[in-house]
Amino acid sequence: MLRRFIDYVREQHLFPSGQQVLLAISGGRDSACMAHLFHHAYIPFAIAHCNFHLRPGDCDRDQQFVASLAEGYGVSFHTIDFDTRAHAATHGQSIEEAARELRYAWFSDLCQEHGYPVVATAHHRDDSIETFFLNLFRGTGISGLHGIRPKVNGVIRPMLCFSRAEIDTYVEENCLEYVEDHTNAELDARRNQIRLRLMPLLRELYPSIDSTMAANIERLYDTEILYKEYIGELRSRYVKPYPSSLSALPFPIFAIDCYHTPALFEFLRPYGFNASTVEDILAAKEGGKLFYSSTHVAEIHRGQLLVAPNREPAPGRHPQPGDRIKLKKGSRLLSDYLKDKGFSRIERQHILLNPPDGDEPVGAVAGLAVVDKDGVLVGRLPVVSL
Repeated sequence: MLRRFIDYVREQHLFPSGQQVLLAISGGRDSACMAHLFHHAYIPFAIAHCNFHLRPGDCDRDQQFVASLAEGYGVSFHTIDFDTRAHAATHGQSIEEAARELRYAWFSDLCQEHGYPVVATAHHRDDSIETFFLNLFRGTGISGLHGIRPKVNGVIRPMLCFSRAEIDTYVEENCLEYVEDHTNAELDARRNQIRLRLMPLLRELYPSIDSTMAANIERLYDTEILYKEYIGELRSRYVKPYPSSLSALPFPIFAIDCYHTPALFEFLRPYGFNASTVEDILAAKEGGKLFYSSTHVAEIHRGQLLVAPNREPAPGRHPQPGDRIKLKKGSRLLSDYLKDKGFSRIERQHILLNPPDGDEPVGAVAGLAVVDKDGVLVGRLPVVSL
């Protein structure tokens, strides 16, 4: 198993040779096995442990165990305490989401502070298969079906070449000490239900399910690479910066000219839009309606889909309902005027009027006067070109 571990690390190019790797160690059998393999492979490492304070007594026990483990290996030990429940409540997250966000942010900080090139977690082949089914049942694009990858954004998984059973055997043969995470035996999380209910049934029906699924996941990953290359070509063809003539617009807008369902989903996913919202966009019959993600807003405008950051308008004098624009002959509602001139709803929401400064240049192309419902001059339109 040690030879396979060394070969896998080299084949996957997980980290630069000779550099110290940060190991994320919970104290369970998987991470204890990982630390043992790193030690016997003569790979320099340090240990990081998170105390999430989710299980009274057990978390402190785990922290003490991992501290002793680091001392036994003679390596640096980093630890941190998190109020995970408070973080989850504040950010509207599940406990699992909060713990993941907290630990990976801390790992990133440690790597930057101490110069570790990567952080290693002890995910193994069974974890990757469980992730496949978890994402499949949730509903996901193709990228959710590639399981857990060996290296992503500075996080490596050097144990993916082993099954849970192989790790258990290695731990027993080498008499490794570890602490038991009792939450793994509880059926209060979907992943644990997949692990303890679904997978045993699938292994009974299909004895080779583990190796078959591992091969399927790799094939899906190869397919994903080709798919992303194709989507990249479409993105360069159909996603363009949208030139706004409003000089005060505080952010870029992108225009999308392709309404092919899979492509549109991939175009919009980086902006936080989910499949349900994409379906709503495709079903929209006319423009003017706004579609929101957690970070962006989209609008169908003149046959294009505009996407912009969802930000509060900049402070200052914005047009109000009933404001009118003075023209050479009479006046018009400012909202109607700008709509007729081709400005999208997103653009119109972020107009910031310039302050009035003397007689209005009636009939001029830029700087047209805006008056309120009582006819009082309230500002000038900051339009570069109409």
